[in-house]
Amino acid sequence: MWLNLYLVPIVIRVCLVVLFPFSALDKIVFWKDAIGQADSSLLPRWSGPPLLVAAIVVEVLAPFCIVFGWHDRIAALALALFCVVTAMLYHPFWKFADFWKSGNSVARSHFWDFLKNFGLVGGLLLIVFATQLAPAGVVARRPGSSTAVYTPAGTAAPASVPGWIQHGR
Repeated sequence: MWLNLYLVPIVIRVCLVVLFPFSALDKIVFWKDAIGQADSSLLPRWSGPPLLVAAIVVEVLAPFCIVFGWHDRIAALALALFCVVTAMLYHPFWKFADFWKSGNSVARSHFWDFLKNFGLVGGLLLIVFATQLAPAGVVARRPGSSTAVYTPAGTAAPASVPGWIQHGR
C-alpha cells in the first residue's frame, strides 16, 4: 500500500523534474553564458536578465511543488509552458541548413533538444490532467496491459479493480 501511495508517485515525479533544479543551478553558476543564450533569441536584448531570473524561479519552485504535491497541477502547467517557450525560442532547428549533413549537425542537436522539451511537456501534462496511477501490483502482474487513455476524470476504476478487468482486456 505504501508503495502505491507514496514511493511510486514520488519516484515518478522526481524522475520527471530532476533536471530543472540542476538547470537553474547551471544558470546561476554560469550566469554570463546563460545571459548569452537568453539574448540569442528573437526577444529584445534587455529582456535576458529578467527572463533568466524568472526561469530560475520556475525551475526551482515548480519541481518542488510537483514532487511534494503542493499546487502540483499549476506548477506542472507552468513548467510545461516553460518547456514549450524554451523549445520554440532556443531550439529553432529549422533555422539551420545542416540538418541532413553527415557528422555533427547544429540543426539535429537542436531538433533533439526541441523534441525532448515536448516529451517533458507530455509528462508534465499527465501531472495536470491524469486522474489516478495504476497500482504497482497490477502493473507487475499485467505489464503488457494497456491503460484506458480516454477515461474522463473521476470515472476510472477504483484501485481495487484493475483497469483491464473493467475495460474487458
